[in-house]
Amino acid sequence: MPNTRQHPLLLVLSSFAMLLTIIATLFTGQSVHAASTIAHDLGNPVTRQISSGGTTQIVSTPLGTDKFQKPEIDQIFTGLSADAATANATRQGGKKWHGVNRSFSRHNSNGPSATGATWDRTTTYLKTSFDGLTLRQQRLANNGNQFTVEPPDQGLCVGGGKELEVVNDVLNVYDASGKSVLGVTDLNTFFGYPAEIQRTSPPVFGPEPTDPSCTFDRATNRWFLIVLTLEVDSASGALTGVNHIDIAVSQTADPTGKWTIYHLPTQDDGTQGTPNHNCDGGPCLGDYPHLGVDARGFYITTNEYPFFGDGFHAAQIYAFSKQALAANQATIQVTQIDTIGLVNGNPGFTVWPALSPDSQFSSARNGTEYFLSSDAAEEANGTGTSKDLIVWSLSNTNSLNSSTPKIALNNQVLSVQSYSIPDHSTQKAGDFPLGQCLNDTACATALNGEPDQYAPETEGPLDSNDSRIQQVMYSAGLLWSALDTSVTVNGTTLAGIEWFIVAPSSLPSGLTAKLVKNGYYAAANANLIYPAVGVTTSGKGVMAFTLTGSNDFPSAAYATIDVHGVGPLHIAAAGKGPQDGFSEYKYYGTDGVARPRWGDYGAAVPVGNDVWIASEYSGQTCTLAQYLTNTTQSPLYTCNQTRVALGNWYTRVSRVSIV
Repeated sequence: MPNTRQHPLLLVLSSFAMLLTIIATLFTGQSVHAASTIAHDLGNPVTRQISSGGTTQIVSTPLGTDKFQKPEIDQIFTGLSADAATANATRQGGKKWHGVNRSFSRHNSNGPSATGATWDRTTTYLKTSFDGLTLRQQRLANNGNQFTVEPPDQGLCVGGGKELEVVNDVLNVYDASGKSVLGVTDLNTFFGYPAEIQRTSPPVFGPEPTDPSCTFDRATNRWFLIVLTLEVDSASGALTGVNHIDIAVSQTADPTGKWTIYHLPTQDDGTQGTPNHNCDGGPCLGDYPHLGVDARGFYITTNEYPFFGDGFHAAQIYAFSKQALAANQATIQVTQIDTIGLVNGNPGFTVWPALSPDSQFSSARNGTEYFLSSDAAEEANGTGTSKDLIVWSLSNTNSLNSSTPKIALNNQVLSVQSYSIPDHSTQKAGDFPLGQCLNDTACATALNGEPDQYAPETEGPLDSNDSRIQQVMYSAGLLWSALDTSVTVNGTTLAGIEWFIVAPSSLPSGLTAKLVKNGYYAAANANLIYPAVGVTTSGKGVMAFTLTGSNDFPSAAYATIDVHGVGPLHIAAAGKGPQDGFSEYKYYGTDGVARPRWGDYGAAVPVGNDVWIASEYSGQTCTLAQYLTNTTQSPLYTCNQTRVALGNWYTRVSRVSIV
């Protein structure tokens, strides 16, 4: 980024935030690490305009009937099918498609030693807890014109006594008690697209939405929802390479009212006003989008891969005027920064923007938004293990309201405790009727039209993520976040969490950041995966995650967090059985290799003295006999209408009070 004019505003941490830093050092005895100040601006911002794509409203779509219909899985979208290689070549004209949210990284079997957390079986903090969206709701939405999708990437936003949950590829709005306000809406209908799949002869395909996130911004009283959408050929279902981030902004403080839609092209091949990043094979892919806000700006970051090729380009940062979006202006401008080479010559990877409780934003340097990232993954030219935490600041964000934004990006690498890419997570043994059906020739043939040539199938593991940073909060003058890492507890290697508390300072000379505290969070005989941290204005927070292991089915769990550390482990909802989804099984994999999936992220939202949390868990179980029962009350493969043929994921939404 070329040098831009920097405003002479000096950030001084609030007395409260500084007090937190001092307390953390006194109580933990841990030294505070600082890195050298970065005195120059980074990146090369490009500003362009995008126009409103119309309006929409959340309208419940009728659920379809419980029945197994082919095609049940979008083979290209998931990268998972028995004949995926042939399908890729046929539907993409020979071009390679690697699937959404691709991780290059290999697991690291070595993990640092960690102490298992204390379990607290009480429900002292848990005030509300209910089942959110499920795979059955996702599959049957829009009259059943949907695919079976794994995993349910999860977003949650809360405001005005309502909670909006969004996953792949549906959303729902709940009241404070967890009652559905309108009913399940599919994302294709919400954004004005044709259905994902109309199973006519021949079938008709619609765009593919994925990776949704949302937030309610109290400063503007607006709801913001984003999703990555992949365009397809309607006749063949082939992905065209065109992809965009769809942005929906409510027109009032009521999420059930009207929203304005914007489409941000992200193929970065020089078309539709995008810069040309020369991705292998042509278009790029704006994968894994996440959002953040400060006083004046609204931010989206993506991981940019070649759409039809190999490799990784770099994380992209998109900055908008929050006021322009909140005013639902017909045309808005967006400034894009490419992070290629900006981390000591390496690309940024999963540069996650911060959200703040209430309106607790940084006013330093005429407005500053903060981000965090990690670099163990191959995409960041990592080796699978790292001690780096990258802190980013985007300053002069008040200029986003002008016609010529002059924002300045800086970053700094802090030294933290080692983290590494964890292996898959085990789950407790139980009934897995889909897998058991695949092991029976007659059952597999009835289900798929052929036996499973890769049988026997076994109960599969869960994906444990790849050490990319997860949700980031800016609260009480500090940055709070966590990631997945390999840990060793009592001599056993498991998936665990490393968490971070950072004190950032955005100065005229650049960015300075100090590590206030960090550590590991793990459990004996259990894996903890996909953490999400939410922190109130007082500096008290909750870390949500999935717990799973040899003694536990996948469960929604949480722990409190503050500058003193992380508290005992609590279960919000215990899993009822194993994850039994198609991605676990070799038959639905590529060349007999399964690619188990589980979430991609969870969510935690502070509201007053509460934190709302959302995690994936297993909310049902059944035997093979129940799976094969076919009655009016329990249609075939539904286990009394608690699942669908090829999967059984659930989500759990909870309110935790931390007064």
